[in-house]
Amino acid sequence: MEIYLARTQGFCAGVASAVEIVEKALTVYGAPLYVFHEIVHNTFVVSDFKNRGVIFVDDLAEVPDNQRVIFSAHGVSPNVIEQAKRKNLKYIDATCPLVTKVHREAILFSQRGYEIVLIGHKGHQELIGTSGYVKPDLLHIVEDIQDIEQLDIDPKKTVGYLTQTTLSVTETQELIRKLKEKFPNLVAPPREDICYATQNRQDAVKELAKICDLIIICGSPNSSNSNRLRETGEQENISSYIIDTADELNLKILSGKSKIGISSGASVPTTIVDQLVNRIKKYFPGTVVHSFPNPEKNIVFPLPAI
Repeated sequence: MEIYLARTQGFCAGVASAVEIVEKALTVYGAPLYVFHEIVHNTFVVSDFKNRGVIFVDDLAEVPDNQRVIFSAHGVSPNVIEQAKRKNLKYIDATCPLVTKVHREAILFSQRGYEIVLIGHKGHQELIGTSGYVKPDLLHIVEDIQDIEQLDIDPKKTVGYLTQTTLSVTETQELIRKLKEKFPNLVAPPREDICYATQNRQDAVKELAKICDLIIICGSPNSSNSNRLRETGEQENISSYIIDTADELNLKILSGKSKIGISSGASVPTTIVDQLVNRIKKYFPGTVVHSFPNPEKNIVFPLPAI
């Protein structure tokens, strides 16, 4: 048995920053510490913080006035920030800088009066946050081709599009192509919204698909970027599975396979991958593990004041 580890492993810079913000806040202020929504979409990370006194809430009404709260890496709408101010909450913003970039683009497009098509998964926290930066009468949310076909916008109008940062690159390109067909005056964001970490991880899975006969993605069920990785493997015609913990893997699916590819979402600790590798090595003695240099190892985002 041979294991090939995707060249992108561990937290992306945005997740690493958000997790470190919570770690430092716990050290400085102690528990209880409130976080608005899950800091990142990973079961292990969230459970660990809960055990150490972090309280995750989906409504700021659950946070007592004058307390401290951290906004998750997925970002929040301006309404949430205003609510925090009304409750006199001391808030720390752990929004990924690449999500903040999309917020700025939404504000700019709104100021210019563009009809704005926001591509993403309806109900996802990042999409909800970004929507808050778009003037309501200009906002159109689409998830698939059918949504685009149903858009009721004058084709002569200037239409700008923005995307959730964790989407499938291939599927998003197809949606953008459809938008261009429908709206001749389509305006793209100054820079692509899908983040470098999402792009790198999907590219790494495609690389694994060329040499492996099965791919395992480490990631939680509610992680958008992790689910896109599994889909990327399937699109490359390689059987691909997503697991939250190493114990979830049914080792029987490895029967008859000789080259296993392992990747992980941007919010997955390296310990999860290590545990998975060790479990496979125990089941298949003599397993050889291949790893590659991580192109993201030197990318770091600055932390806010804590």
